[in-house]
Amino acid sequence: MRLELFVGLRYLFRQKDSYFSVTTLISTLGVAVGVMALIVVIAVMSGFDRDLKEKITGSHPHLFIESPGGISEPEAVMSRLAQVEEITGSAPFLHGQAMLSVDDLVHGVLLRGIDPDLEQTVTRTHQGIIEGSFHLAEREILIGRELARKLDLRIGEKLEVISPARKRGEPFRVGGIFHSGMYDYDLNLVFVRLEDAQHLFGLQEAVGGIGVRLRNMHRAEEAKKKAEALLGPGFRVTTWIEMNRNLFGALALEKIAMFVILTLIICVACFNIAGSLIVMVTEKTRDIGILKALGSSNRSIRLIFSLQGFLIGVAGTLLGTGAGLGLCLFLKRYPFIRLPQDIYYIEYLPVDIQWLDSLAIVLAAVLISGLATLYPAWRASRLDPVEALRYE
Repeated sequence: MRLELFVGLRYLFRQKDSYFSVTTLISTLGVAVGVMALIVVIAVMSGFDRDLKEKITGSHPHLFIESPGGISEPEAVMSRLAQVEEITGSAPFLHGQAMLSVDDLVHGVLLRGIDPDLEQTVTRTHQGIIEGSFHLAEREILIGRELARKLDLRIGEKLEVISPARKRGEPFRVGGIFHSGMYDYDLNLVFVRLEDAQHLFGLQEAVGGIGVRLRNMHRAEEAKKKAEALLGPGFRVTTWIEMNRNLFGALALEKIAMFVILTLIICVACFNIAGSLIVMVTEKTRDIGILKALGSSNRSIRLIFSLQGFLIGVAGTLLGTGAGLGLCLFLKRYPFIRLPQDIYYIEYLPVDIQWLDSLAIVLAAVLISGLATLYPAWRASRLDPVEALRYE
C-alpha cells in the first residue's frame, strides 16, 4: 500500500477527536442526500417525458400529411406513401371544431372523423375503449371518459353535434367511451365516422389529411423528408415532434434546470468536506512537519489530504446512488403517488431510470468532491517543516 493512501486512511478512520468523526459523517451524508435527490428527480422528469410521448403518439399519428383545401383522393396518396419503408400504416382523417349539446349543457370539442378499420393501424385509441365499440356505426360518436362524466353521458344516449357548416345541431348517439390516460384528450377529443364528419363540415369526398404511423417514431424527421420528396410541393408533412415542440422543449429545459439546482446540494456538502480538511490540516501541522522532515514531497502531502476528501465523496456518492436507484425502483414497482390529471395529464408519478443520466450524476458528484479537496491539500503541501516543528 502506498504511503499516501495508508496515512490518508489512518487520518480518516482513526480520528480521536469526535468533531472530525461527526463532520466526516455529515459530509458523507450531505453528498449522499444530494446524489439521491438528483437521481430521483431526474428519473421522474424522464418518466414524464416518456409517458407524455407514449400517450401523445398513442392518440395521434407520427406524421400528418395535409394539403391546402383538403385531399380529394386519399387512396392514391396512401398508395404512394406505402412506398416509404419506415411507414407501417396510414389512415385518412378530417377534424375541426364543434360543439356538443346535451339538454342545457354545451361543450366545445375537437371533432375528428376517422375510418375505424384504418385508424387502428395508425393510433392506439382503440386499445383504450372502456365501454361500447371503436367500430362506430352511422351517427355514432366516441367520447372520452372525462367528457362522459362532465356531460353525464352513457352508451346509447343521444346528443347534438353543432358544427360551423350547419345551421342546426345534428343528432348523434354515444357509441363508445375511451380512456387515453390524458385528461385534456379525454375531455376535448371526440371521434365520428369519416362520412359523418364530411357531412358535418360540408365536404364531399375530400379529407382533411392523412395520418401515418412509423416503425420508429424517433426517425420521424427522416421519414418526413422521404414523404415530402415522394408527394411533391402540394403537400405539407408535419411530425409529432413539431406538433409538440413547445411541450417537450419545456420538459427538457426543466430537466436541465433541476439538474443544476440539485447539484448545488452536492456543492454545499463538498464545501463541508473542504472545511473539514482545512481544520484537519491545522490540527495535523505537527504530523505534516514530521513527514516533510522525513523526506515526503509536496505531492505526497497533497495526495494524503486529497485522498481523504475523495474517499468521503465516493462513499457519499455510492450511498446516494444506491438509495436513489432503490427509491426509483420502489416507485416504479409500486406507483402509489397519484397526480391531478387536469394539471399533469398523468395518473401516477412516472419514473424512468436513464442509466446515462445516472452515470452523469455520479461522475459530477465525484468530480465536485475531488475539486473540493484541492485547496486544503495545496495548503497542507505549502507548510514549512521548520515552522511546523519549531515549538514541538
